[in-house]
Amino acid sequence: MELSELHRLAQGIIEGGALLLAFLVVIAALTVLVMYLVDITQTEQTIRRNYPVVGRFRYFFEHLGEFFRQYFFALDREELPFNRAERSWVYRAAKQVDSMVAFGSTRPLTQEGDVIFLNSAFPTLEEDTVEPRPVTVGADYCQKPYTTSSILNISGMSYGAISRPAVTALAEGAGEAGIWMNTGEGGLSPYHLEGGCDIVFQIGTAKYGVRDASGKLDDDKLREVAAHEQVRMFEIKMSQGAKPGKGGILPGGKVTKEIAKIRGIERHTDSISPNGHVDVRSVDDLLNMIERVRSVTGKPTGFKMVVGQLNFFEDLFATIHQRGIGSAPDFITIDSADGGTGAAPEELIDYVGMPLTESLPIVVDLLQQYGLRDRIKVIASGKMINPGKVAWALACGADFCTSARGFMFALGCIQALQCNKNTCPTGITTHDKELQRGLVPEEKRKRVAAYAKAVARGVGVIAHSCGAPEPRGLERQHMRIIEAGGSSHNMLDRFPVQSVRSEYEQVISTSNS
Repeated sequence: MELSELHRLAQGIIEGGALLLAFLVVIAALTVLVMYLVDITQTEQTIRRNYPVVGRFRYFFEHLGEFFRQYFFALDREELPFNRAERSWVYRAAKQVDSMVAFGSTRPLTQEGDVIFLNSAFPTLEEDTVEPRPVTVGADYCQKPYTTSSILNISGMSYGAISRPAVTALAEGAGEAGIWMNTGEGGLSPYHLEGGCDIVFQIGTAKYGVRDASGKLDDDKLREVAAHEQVRMFEIKMSQGAKPGKGGILPGGKVTKEIAKIRGIERHTDSISPNGHVDVRSVDDLLNMIERVRSVTGKPTGFKMVVGQLNFFEDLFATIHQRGIGSAPDFITIDSADGGTGAAPEELIDYVGMPLTESLPIVVDLLQQYGLRDRIKVIASGKMINPGKVAWALACGADFCTSARGFMFALGCIQALQCNKNTCPTGITTHDKELQRGLVPEEKRKRVAAYAKAVARGVGVIAHSCGAPEPRGLERQHMRIIEAGGSSHNMLDRFPVQSVRSEYEQVISTSNS
């Protein structure tokens, strides 16, 4: 009796499975038929029209290609914008895993344009090493100058462009590491303040966070932001590496009620900044704005830009001497024109602006020629995510360095290239709560701090090898640039140390007195 019941049950399952399979086959056949009819009648895509159904795989594989290349096909030093070797170093540093490698370097040592550091026959002994020396921004020219010894700081990433847990982890990690965090153009959020870190408030072209109802700069809101002791400096953003000549873009889907309130805009509407400050159309306008912000806030004020037409700096520095050296910006942030965390038109990322490798030494030299090097501090921003690149920038003349993408990697970014789609799988650039769930600030803050400390330590190792007692002791004479064919020449040959222009010696002396 039991066997017959089992037999009937088995037979019923088989018959049901057969019916289900037949149903699925019919559905699949109908689906293929519909796809076939759609493909041969559509006129937008040639491949699908000529090869209906099968042609769809071409677009599917094209979409998957960028992800498969990262894991299976690209070599460790091939991938862009950051290769696997660079990312792996950041991951290990953030997790405090041993960064030692064996069996030699995988970095090509004959690649044109790359830099090699020159070790000294008499390297700095461990007992002679010193901590990075502090640098003061705005000394003698503002009420509350800022002094810090930090080497690599967190570059501008707006709350809104990145998520709440990401901002929280970055702020707390920065506080633990003793570095500053730039707010980005999206304004000052409570999460920036919670970490207890030093903050650089960025004023973008839309004046988010310090704007009135008509979008103009509001002195009262400036004072309100400056009242926070943690806000140490103000940075006027003229342009950024991701999109020089184009304003920031935050899709309406990311403009939540909270973000709209912080920025002073309408919620669920695209947040699009002008491609330039409407009230800054000349060198004098820029200096006027710098003096206004510095006067209202009492704190160091400078500007950030991608270097393009060099006559701007010639005009700026000459005008500073005409107006008086006190009118100068307290710092200039030089951004590299090779993209950034923000999404941007490919034509801007690929073709507009100068890369940091050329622009940084040029601007430093111009400051020296015009006798403004001591007055104006230089912050280098770009693809500097490891000690070698940071050491290069300091040797070229930068006082500080900043990075955004390096700290994103420390948070767990996998370079999925979805920063602008609200679908970031690591929860960094999305407001999807399910995706944010994986980013735990209490854990990631440790990695942010560990990464910042590892970079500073690594720069120190390079400096000591070159005979300098600390990172800011690195100079151009400590580097050689690789030429075509693999040979190299000293950095000083290409960018010799500049002397003050004779025609400005008298006016500089007068200004300083």
